[in-house]
Amino acid sequence: MKGRKTKNKAAASPAKTDRPKTDRRILRTRDTLGDALVALMHEKNFDEITVQEVLDRAGVGRSTFYVHYRDKDDLFLSDVEDFLESISTALKRQGANPKRLLPVQEFFTHIRGVREFYAALVRSGKVNDVQALARGFFARSIDERLQLAGVATEPVQRSAQAHALAGSFFSLLDWWIDKGMQADPKEMDDLFHRMAWSGLAVR
Repeated sequence: MKGRKTKNKAAASPAKTDRPKTDRRILRTRDTLGDALVALMHEKNFDEITVQEVLDRAGVGRSTFYVHYRDKDDLFLSDVEDFLESISTALKRQGANPKRLLPVQEFFTHIRGVREFYAALVRSGKVNDVQALARGFFARSIDERLQLAGVATEPVQRSAQAHALAGSFFSLLDWWIDKGMQADPKEMDDLFHRMAWSGLAVR
């Protein structure tokens, strides 16, 4: 999903503060394995890829692989989760206006830049796994942004709104992709936020 543009493996490394040197090696190994899997997904369907092919492409030993991952699905989902964590917290790190609920422009721009990889996800059926994970990440992010923006609703209602908006985001993404990614990502960002805020009450 990330097309190897965003590297954020720290969340998967519990000993970060205690063993920084080891962590850097772990991060490099995970990035190398992820890069290898992404490269192979450009060449063949995900189901046809073997762990051994990933190891050969990455130059990593089998025992090292299984220290970090159960199988290729675990590698794939770990990579996706790292990307989603990075993109879903981007606005918070940037100190963006709370009324920006999601980095729609940035996400759409990224998808346009890795369209071949996205097509590979669709062919393999893995795009459904990615979107299912992403809805959870984005709903949590939207919930936090709504709180910051002062939306006057109870927590349960706010959570429901956040999940609904995350679903709307992916409906908009699907439409945009179906239309050949022609519309400008900034316009899509503006459209999403106009639709979102038209149904939200702010105190």
